[in-house]
Amino acid sequence: MEQSARIDDALIRSLESMGNRLRILSIIGTSEAGSGHPTSCMSAADLTAAVFFHAMRYDVANPKNPLNDRIIFSKGHAAPLLYAAWAEAGAFPAERMKTLREFTSDLEGHPTPRLPWVEVATGSLGQGLGFGVGMALNSRYLDKVNNNIFVLMGDGEVAEGSIWESAEIASHYKLDSLIGIVDVNGLGQSQRTLYGHDTEVYRRRFEAFGWHAVSIDGHNMAQIVAALDDVMNIQDKPSVIIAATKKGKGVSFIEDKDGWHGKPLKKGEEMDRALEELESRSRLAPTLKVASPEGRTMSGEVASVSKAGISIGVYAADQKVATREAYGEALARAGDANGLIVALDGDTKNSTFSEKFMKAHPGRFFESFIAEQNMVSAAVGLGAMGKIPFASTFACFLTRAYDQIRMAAISRANLKLCGSHAGVSIGEDGPSQMALEDLAMMRAIEGSMVLYPSDAIATEHAVRIAAETHGIVYIRTSRPKTPVIYSNDEHFELGRAKLIRQSADDKVTIVTSGVTLFEALAAYDQLKTEGINVRVVDLFSIKPIDAEALTAAANATAKLIITVEDHSINGGIGDAVAAAVSPAGIRVHRLGVNEMPRSGKSEELLAAYGIDRTAIADLVRKTIR
Repeated sequence: MEQSARIDDALIRSLESMGNRLRILSIIGTSEAGSGHPTSCMSAADLTAAVFFHAMRYDVANPKNPLNDRIIFSKGHAAPLLYAAWAEAGAFPAERMKTLREFTSDLEGHPTPRLPWVEVATGSLGQGLGFGVGMALNSRYLDKVNNNIFVLMGDGEVAEGSIWESAEIASHYKLDSLIGIVDVNGLGQSQRTLYGHDTEVYRRRFEAFGWHAVSIDGHNMAQIVAALDDVMNIQDKPSVIIAATKKGKGVSFIEDKDGWHGKPLKKGEEMDRALEELESRSRLAPTLKVASPEGRTMSGEVASVSKAGISIGVYAADQKVATREAYGEALARAGDANGLIVALDGDTKNSTFSEKFMKAHPGRFFESFIAEQNMVSAAVGLGAMGKIPFASTFACFLTRAYDQIRMAAISRANLKLCGSHAGVSIGEDGPSQMALEDLAMMRAIEGSMVLYPSDAIATEHAVRIAAETHGIVYIRTSRPKTPVIYSNDEHFELGRAKLIRQSADDKVTIVTSGVTLFEALAAYDQLKTEGINVRVVDLFSIKPIDAEALTAAANATAKLIITVEDHSINGGIGDAVAAAVSPAGIRVHRLGVNEMPRSGKSEELLAAYGIDRTAIADLVRKTIR
């Protein structure tokens, strides 16, 4: 690049030496561990040295400083390089590199927030740019701070569709603080990457997505510095540096050689030979520091949080309200009380009713279009910056973002998800739109909380609980309008069920939530006319589950429970209840969807798949016979 001639020679030499120092530490760490990806670290070492010790402004002693730049290693297998850079930045002693991948070490095989300088977990490729989108949205539209969000990607992961979801959204929102760096080393895990070292292909593609894109030699430090200086001055569009590099750079017998992905150098002669080559090229000991963000300011409004907390809406008894609509009302009200709450939606806001939040708080709503993977990743990025993100779409469409949700758990993310239009009760739209796996999917996420409200009041409390509880919370809402059965002063808690009907001589306990609660209540009425009393429990909190209340109810009803759900018979309410009460010797009979459904009216589908009032009453009679 033309600017390279004007760059200080001493700085270039120091950065080159730092690049080699990072290679050395990456090799030492992976060789000590006996596993890892040193060659993937070596290709990006010069780029990383320049970002950390030339471009980045960061208060190393205070990782949560909102004025800090951010760096995300989307190519998470290069974690040793990231750790080496933080060690050289003074975050911790370089000697700790020898604990890489040990059970007691925070230097895990791929980056996780166990290390304070890591905001988001990476390693499942293609997600780092989405995290960066969320952080950049926060910088531009919420905190209004002129920091930079650097995202290091591998060329192999650029084949992921999620990368291009993030690229288009970043361009749409003019995220000029977002700076991508693609390490084009040309080698994947098992073969050459799709385009090898053809940096122009990547450059043109990002440019077509509305990015400012430049191609450089990723081992020419003058070009790297000039490119960073260039992209940090671009306004109203994201930027990307496409850098041609070589895997294993600096060590002759592994440089640009296939078969070395995920393969450490053996301790002893092999490692010593590699270190000798690198040390011989280091002309001076690097004495660089990460610059401070001092002087930066935030011009965004300070988020206000009401001391009174989130208020609950008022509804008339028996008023018919779909829980999806109550969700929108509750979310808008939660936004009134807590300025940290933000919302995202995948172009379904008029169906999930998150549009109510958008109308009330337009500056805190981010339309994510039909790109659910990026929506979830961006929400995680916003959460990492201290916001409370609620991301909404049809429940079935969250399945395509399941890996992002899984990684959010590893990130210990503060993420709220709402999936609407769940189950066969949506009716005529048919099976492609019917979420029948979402409860199973979300229950399996480590540390998640799963709420399934049955009426508007319960939905209001589900939103309140989600906003007030740190972690991943999933709220399942329904399409049909259902009557309000709870009083306005009813209180709901995480992990607590509601006992709706009971008597002294109940024969069996029916456990359910959502639209099938009303089928259970209709079955209760029918059975009562026959002299059969049953107990009805609204589970509400699927995870954590109220094992104590369920066990107590079952013990009062001959240790019999029937579960019914508008969900697959596998992995949902039935399995959750069975797991909770089986240690007490309680029998659980499950009703759920156990075949591929088809289009039809809501009522006929509930009947066809055996989860309506008739099916419930029939199973009660059979069970107590």
